[in-house]
Amino acid sequence: MEAPAPAAWQPQEEGFKEICGLLEHQISPTSTTDKFQIWQQLQHFSQFPDFNNYLAFILSRAEGKSVEIRQAAGLLLKNNLRNAYKTMMPAYQQYIKSELLPCLGAADRHIRSTVGTIISVVVQLGGILGWPELLQALITCLDSNDLNHMEGAMDALSKICEDIPQVLDSDVPGLPDRPIKIILPRLYQFFQSPHTSLKKLALGSVNQYIMLMLNQYLQGLFALANDQAAEVRKLVCSAFVQLIEVRPSFLEPHLRDVVEYILQVNKDGDDEVALEACEFWSAYCDAQLPPENLREFLPRLIPVLLSNMAYADDDESLAEAEEDESLPDRDQDLKPRFHTSRFHGSDSVEDDDDDIVNAWNLRKCSAAALDILSNVFGDEILPTLMPVVEAKLAASGDESWKDREAAVLALGAVAEGCIDGLYPHLSQMVEFLIPLLDDKFPLIRSISCWTVSRFSKYIVQESGHHKGYEHFDKVLMGLLRRILDTNKRVQEAACSAFATLEEEAAEDLAPRLEIILQHLMCAFGKYQRRNLRIVYDAIGTLADAVGAELNKPAYLEILMPPLIAKWQQLSNSDKDIFPLLECFTSIAQALGTGFSQFAEPVFQRCIAIIQSQQLAKADPVTAGFLYDKEFIVCSLDLLSGIVESLGGGIESLVSQSNLRDLLLQCCMDDVSDVRQSAFALLGDLARLFAAHLRPRLPEFLDVAAKQLNTPKLKETISVANNACWAIGELAVKVHQEISPIAMTVMSCLVPILQHSEELNNKSLVENSAITLGRLAWVCPEILSPHMEHFMQSWCIALSMIHDDIEKEDAFRGLCAMVRKNPSGALSSLVFMCKAIASWHEIRNEELHNEVCQVLHGYKQMLRNGAWDQYMSALEPPVKEKLLKYQV
Repeated sequence: MEAPAPAAWQPQEEGFKEICGLLEHQISPTSTTDKFQIWQQLQHFSQFPDFNNYLAFILSRAEGKSVEIRQAAGLLLKNNLRNAYKTMMPAYQQYIKSELLPCLGAADRHIRSTVGTIISVVVQLGGILGWPELLQALITCLDSNDLNHMEGAMDALSKICEDIPQVLDSDVPGLPDRPIKIILPRLYQFFQSPHTSLKKLALGSVNQYIMLMLNQYLQGLFALANDQAAEVRKLVCSAFVQLIEVRPSFLEPHLRDVVEYILQVNKDGDDEVALEACEFWSAYCDAQLPPENLREFLPRLIPVLLSNMAYADDDESLAEAEEDESLPDRDQDLKPRFHTSRFHGSDSVEDDDDDIVNAWNLRKCSAAALDILSNVFGDEILPTLMPVVEAKLAASGDESWKDREAAVLALGAVAEGCIDGLYPHLSQMVEFLIPLLDDKFPLIRSISCWTVSRFSKYIVQESGHHKGYEHFDKVLMGLLRRILDTNKRVQEAACSAFATLEEEAAEDLAPRLEIILQHLMCAFGKYQRRNLRIVYDAIGTLADAVGAELNKPAYLEILMPPLIAKWQQLSNSDKDIFPLLECFTSIAQALGTGFSQFAEPVFQRCIAIIQSQQLAKADPVTAGFLYDKEFIVCSLDLLSGIVESLGGGIESLVSQSNLRDLLLQCCMDDVSDVRQSAFALLGDLARLFAAHLRPRLPEFLDVAAKQLNTPKLKETISVANNACWAIGELAVKVHQEISPIAMTVMSCLVPILQHSEELNNKSLVENSAITLGRLAWVCPEILSPHMEHFMQSWCIALSMIHDDIEKEDAFRGLCAMVRKNPSGALSSLVFMCKAIASWHEIRNEELHNEVCQVLHGYKQMLRNGAWDQYMSALEPPVKEKLLKYQV
């Protein structure tokens, strides 16, 4: 196998055949030739200078040979080059490179992939500079629009990026830019490619550079960490926060250095730098990195956080805290408010704690960090925290009031996370906090209100015994005193804290209702506009908490006249009416029939507001004001509250009004919040006044069904939820009149049940299951022929619903369909049995008997051991629950 002049290298037929034969034996699973012997022969050939040329030739040009042989030649070439490339004759190196480039666009994917691997090895050994033609060849292939060429070049590039990313990110003499800058725009273009292979290879390649850039980025950050310019240090902190949020795993190897640095700049003389550093602690905990990485730093970190929780001298709250109640609010003092539309279902939305500081600053960020650390580490932080808190609280004198205030803030911040460790000392803490409610410094009074509210759940829990009730009563009276404070900031904190206490105490407030109402209505009479909104919230929360206890003449005489006077004073387009409408909604639901004496003017006012807003939407000039959806949403929700409370008692109001036509317009509104509240009211009206809806029933049903069949269901899931519930309520009242849309609704509900995990909305799934059951109850002949398509997912959903009347209706539908088409449920019998077993007890005797008949019917249908086979698939607790149906 002696080669002629290297420049004109050509393979000899004999050598070509011999090497191909060896490769064929090597890869053949059935070959009888000793594999070790083959390996020895190949090793022997490797000693010939041009052996690798043969391998390159076989890979690139041996068209008559199998792909497997050509690929084996390529893999052997790759391994040989790793050891021999640098010592090869330059002419042979050039020959191999010239054979590889045309193969980038080879028809066979395996050949292209092997070529890509060899190219990466050659670049690794000789660099980009040693192969000037490569870059242009790759770019030509990438720009070719031929899939084979594009994929071949991308495959080679992805391997270079993975193995030696720095090679492409280096300066190359003769090139105007680094190779990666030329290639990256093309990689980004492939993100839009219709071909998965190209998208995958491009993204994998770019990812390698992100990691490379991140390493350089991190080195740069550490170099700038102690820069003299505060703006630079701030940006360094911001970068670490972003990295911990976006790529926490990337920072993990460097975490100790990063935490040390952040801890140092958390004490920076520049508050903005310290604030940016402080953001790191919450971001770290949110990233769910291992807590132990922070544990050793807690004894140094917690005192820093407490130190930063004291008011800064230039904090705007210090000036605001001096504002007396007699000073009218400016328009800019009034924060925008957002009403939450009415929602029928089991998913509730939790309100966050009210902000204790208006502007985000170092103080608030430090408190938030302490809060989240207490939730991660719990009582572990108390041995470090409490001595510092106690020392600050013990500081006397006017000059140290900010330290005392910060200590009270710290207690409130850890109230949730450290409650196990603090609970035994609750009595002492309450005794300590109550006098602070009357402190001479308004900001100590306001923060004490907030901290007391953070412990209110536990204060209420302890009120069952004499000492605990004493504390509860002292807290209650202390907050009521602060509600009548002359300082606006304290009024706000006290009202918000009292609303929290009301939620926890609920009916326990009943014995103190008179004095509570006297204080709240006194505040109502003296508060400026901003804090008045919080009083409305406290009154509404009180009504929700005590319910029917409020329905006593003595209480109503205190509560209603001031509210009615305000109601009459405000115009239909005054935004200050929003919180009053919400407040009335809670009062109406609490009073029940006791609200009837106030119902007519409130009902008519709501109708008038909706009408005027619909006019403003169509013609603001004629209306004289701009449309605002909040007016309609609040009015619809108040009407729902009145309907729910007074039931049939307002039939004359409904029948004499144009509510039906207004409501249909609202159900078709383009604003989802309006539709959400409109369908909630439609469902409430359907329960009691279906007859009044009949003239426009087809239109109501049509628009409700459309809410379930939208490509953007996830974005309007609460609207769909309420519409679904309303259809079910209408179905059980109008019976066969629902049949024209029964199939349409079924075809919308079934996908919701089948994709319940993706939707991740418990209420919509429950309401879909119930409404499907209600439709089946009134139209079994329409739905039963299709039941085998949805029985399994429907029964799974039914088994998740708590016992109630709505579940009873759904099971009436189940029984009705099974009677019509027993074979339709056979394939889902196990799931149906589980759904039946989900009942704690079917209280309705008629339904209980129907379920028994269904089960017995299947037992008789399934003979020769088939029934027992079905039963054996059930878990023991399910079988046990089915015994009550005598099967």
